[in-house]
Amino acid sequence: MILLGALVNGLAIIIGGSLGLIFTFIPEHVKDSILKAQGLVIIALGIQMISSSTDVIVTLLSLIVGVTIGEYLKLEDKLNGIGHWLEFKLGDKNAGNISQGLVSGTMIFIIGAMSIVGSLDAGMRGDNTVLYTKSFMDFFIALVMTTTYGLGVIIAGIPTFLYEGLITLGAKGFAHFIPEDVLKTMTKQVSATGGVIIFAIGLNMMNITKTRVGNMIPAIFVAMLVIYIMSFFR
Repeated sequence: MILLGALVNGLAIIIGGSLGLIFTFIPEHVKDSILKAQGLVIIALGIQMISSSTDVIVTLLSLIVGVTIGEYLKLEDKLNGIGHWLEFKLGDKNAGNISQGLVSGTMIFIIGAMSIVGSLDAGMRGDNTVLYTKSFMDFFIALVMTTTYGLGVIIAGIPTFLYEGLITLGAKGFAHFIPEDVLKTMTKQVSATGGVIIFAIGLNMMNITKTRVGNMIPAIFVAMLVIYIMSFFR
């Protein structure tokens, strides 16, 4: 089944997050410490991803263009709007802010080389190993995040499945017109660009900044497009 890896990843987030709801009784100061610890790890992960950049100029260009698109489309507001609608429909019975959990959870689960590489592997080679590994990691991330953010983190399993599923389905088409060396460069650049976004999420979790990370999403796809265009001039 071509979408099995994406499906397992989505379910891992939902199941892990559901288990996390059991621990919502944890005192606020403990939750705050857990959140800060997560923030530090996410910042470290972002730095590690940024270091894989093959071209800092491309990373900067991708972010500038991507953020401009995101701000124009008001993607973060739309994501928050979905969260607020869910709060209204479901009530905030499970603690945490649904919209914040949805945005932060979705960003953490879909951004990074593992989502891209795993989905491409599943679509092009029928190998779900990378996505299975990511699912194991996301299970525990969702469990801990839900103690702070609540139901929104669980709901993030749905856009994660859709995102990885779309890449998986599109991967067969990629293989026909993108050379392997270009694909490798593209993956590294996407990882670096995503690393900056991950870093921003970590700073938000540490209450250092209030970056609208949802508006940065297009930068990932801009990075892919820039690398593909540049391949014609090499």
